[in-house]
Amino acid sequence: MFKQIITMILRFALWALIVLVILLGVPRLITALSTVGKLFTIDTVGKTRAAIVFGAGLKRDGTPSPVLRDRVSTAVQLLQAGKVEKILLSGDNRFVYYNEPASMKEYALSLGAPEEALVLDYAGRRTYDTCYRAKEIFGLQEAILVTQRYHLPRAVFTCRGFGMQVSGVPADLREYQSHSLAYWTIREIPATVVAIWQVWVSRPLPVMGDPEPMFTDQK
Repeated sequence: MFKQIITMILRFALWALIVLVILLGVPRLITALSTVGKLFTIDTVGKTRAAIVFGAGLKRDGTPSPVLRDRVSTAVQLLQAGKVEKILLSGDNRFVYYNEPASMKEYALSLGAPEEALVLDYAGRRTYDTCYRAKEIFGLQEAILVTQRYHLPRAVFTCRGFGMQVSGVPADLREYQSHSLAYWTIREIPATVVAIWQVWVSRPLPVMGDPEPMFTDQK
């Protein structure tokens, strides 16, 4: 009897593990497939009018984190290479002393980006919000997404979910600490599940506002 109970528990645990792997693994597979043929380098990506930079946190002194610096730097390189005309710097500004877009802009200017090429989105609180607002507020139908490789599948999937034509350029300009990279990668698993639910099912409305087209010839 005792052996039978143990066997049942082990079977249940095995099936629970299988279901968990499917529930968490399939969403990652879906977003990974969305990037097939969509990832390029600065040299190989085609010309597109705008690049989108996703926020990635600030240090205590208010300057961009290393991850965010790499994203901004990569976007500026795209601008300087003539691959884009403007950069949408999207980040969080919910709190008085926390302003990702302004910090991103300051860093981009220090790298030689012209101020007129920089557009700030102060309500890019998450990947979903950034993609949604890029199309609905800033009028972008196509863009180059700039973020780290671990985040690109979710970013590409989300923006494509809103009907945008996007490609991605990885912003991995340095060797990140292994424990940090492992944490970011693991965090992407539940974040990807949420992204698929939001894009395909719930469609929550982010902070909105009046349209602010990035280009004067946009409708």
